[in-house]
Amino acid sequence: MTSQTQGIQQLLAAEKKAAEKVAEARKRKARRLKQAKEEATEEIEKYRQERERQFKEFEAKHMGSREDVAAKIRADTQVKLSQMEKAIANRKDPVIKEILQYIYQIEPQKHRNYQRK
Repeated sequence: MTSQTQGIQQLLAAEKKAAEKVAEARKRKARRLKQAKEEATEEIEKYRQERERQFKEFEAKHMGSREDVAAKIRADTQVKLSQMEKAIANRKDPVIKEILQYIYQIEPQKHRNYQRK
C-alpha cells in the first residue's frame, strides 16, 4: 500500500510540475505577444512618420510651403485690387457725366392715363 501511496504522490508531484510548466509557458507566450505588439506599434509609428515626411517633401516640392502659397495669394489679390482701382479711376468721370446727363435731360410728359376734369 505504501507503494500505491508513493505512486500517487509521484503522480501528484508530476501533475503539479506539469501545471507549473504550462503556466510558465502561457506567461512566456503572453510576454512574447505583448512584445510583438509593442514592436509592431513602434514599426507602424516609424512607417507613419516616414510617409508623413515624404508627403511634406512632396508638398513642398510641388506646391511650395503654405506660407509661400499664402504670400502668392496675397500678392495676386493686391495686383487685382490695384487693377480694379485703376479701372475705377479711369472710368469714374465718364460714368458720372453720363448719369448726370440722364438726370438733366428729363422731359416732363403727361401720363397717358391722365384726364382733365
